Amino acid sequence: MDSRNLNLRDMVQFVTIVPDSQTHIYLKEPNLCADKCDLKPCTYICPSHVYYFDDDNQQTLIDYKRCIECGACIYACPLENIDWHFPRPGYGIFYKY
Repeated sequence: MDSRNLNLRDMVQFVTIVPDSQTHIYLKEPNLCADKCDLKPCTYICPSHVYYFDDDNQQTLIDYKRCIECGACIYACPLENIDWHFPRPGYGIFYKY
């Protein structure tokens, strides 16, 4: 099968995520997002919607199990407040073709 002819929905069949019980993503200073980051780019730059801002509690929340390990969040954070590393061996995203 030539993957260049597949659309995004077709490509999902080639991805498996094995979630770890431990997160691999942290905010260095959790209050910094609410206090100093007006645009909150992590909430819209992440293609798998790992980050979301809880308006009621005024905090950025992380659903690390959705992470596809692209690293976009690290570059998007203007405050360099995201501590991201790859999941432990055997966990995370696995690509197969």
